[in-house]
Amino acid sequence: MAIQFNFVSSMLILVLLPISSVKGQGGGGGGVIDVVANFGTKADEKTDLSKPLLDAWKEACASTSRTATLDGPCNAPIELQVQGTVKAPTDPGAFKEPKWIAFNRIENFKLSGGGVFDGQGTTAYKREGCKGHDYCGSIPIANVLGCKNITFEHFTVSAPDESPNTDGIHIGRSDGVNVLNLEIKTGDDCVSIGDGSKNLVINGVTYGPGHGISIGSLGLFKNEEPVDGVTVKNCTMTNTSNGVRIKTWPGAEPGTCSNIHFEDITVTNVSSPIVIDQKYCPWNKCKINEESKVKQSNISFKNIHGTSARPEAVKIICSATLPCENVELADIEITHSGPTGPAVSQCSNVKPKVSGKQNPAACSAPIPARPTPTA
Repeated sequence: MAIQFNFVSSMLILVLLPISSVKGQGGGGGGVIDVVANFGTKADEKTDLSKPLLDAWKEACASTSRTATLDGPCNAPIELQVQGTVKAPTDPGAFKEPKWIAFNRIENFKLSGGGVFDGQGTTAYKREGCKGHDYCGSIPIANVLGCKNITFEHFTVSAPDESPNTDGIHIGRSDGVNVLNLEIKTGDDCVSIGDGSKNLVINGVTYGPGHGISIGSLGLFKNEEPVDGVTVKNCTMTNTSNGVRIKTWPGAEPGTCSNIHFEDITVTNVSSPIVIDQKYCPWNKCKINEESKVKQSNISFKNIHGTSARPEAVKIICSATLPCENVELADIEITHSGPTGPAVSQCSNVKPKVSGKQNPAACSAPIPARPTPTA
């Protein structure tokens, strides 16, 4: 049975903010660790609880019992329950690194509780001098790096849609991560999946606003690890710039991306619902005339339906030197109404397997000389 920690009312993990009560409860009838009572702090919504919280965490991770609790790697599974609102500092100067909450090299960890992660972006991005601060414009709300067998379940991640580079959850070089039944509202990728991600499941997540779910960008750096085994299902996306997307850089470094499955996805007014973009080139800082060296294979899009804000409902642009292999489009029903015409499906350097209803007709439209860029 996992060790459990309950965090109640306004609080912060790994950064400085007040809370009114923080408790850890051992599973299986174990005792309760009260961070306030046991670690010499106050629940007055003014006292900094970062050190007591870290002390409690270290005690739990070092313990093999089910009643004691908090350093990683941990000797027993741990569950962290967030009940209430987790708030980020509104002052960009509070960040010494470009991250807010990081989960690094943890095994058998679960985050749940129905709480809210509030990035307070509305306040932070309007502060004078914010644009000139190194970390003001690049803050993933949660980083998951080098982890194994961890679960995020039943909570909310929130940042305003005008806040730049606020990825909701970034996952990289991790195995067995589960993202279940979340609500994510951000100004960038709702979930971004970096190199080295394996056996990832995203299920029952509601997105919007934001840039949707993105695998990548891949192929920019040397020695990137393969992405293998990602399943995204039963998700809803509303007013996002992308739906489900894989993006790789042209003319950069080699890599692989395989066994990726998107299914049972509902999109509403999503600008680019289905995307494979191997010409990903933000800010025109790439070798756009060269081909991507990231090999993609065994990718499926099944039962994806709803409405597209742009005509390009399906856009699969693969590498000419490493064409996508074993791509499947099954039961696609995405409509678009606007002056530029109905929804279209564009394909390049791919011959997908097609089954079920296809609206728009699969790969029926040519790729323009200058494809519409994705955010």
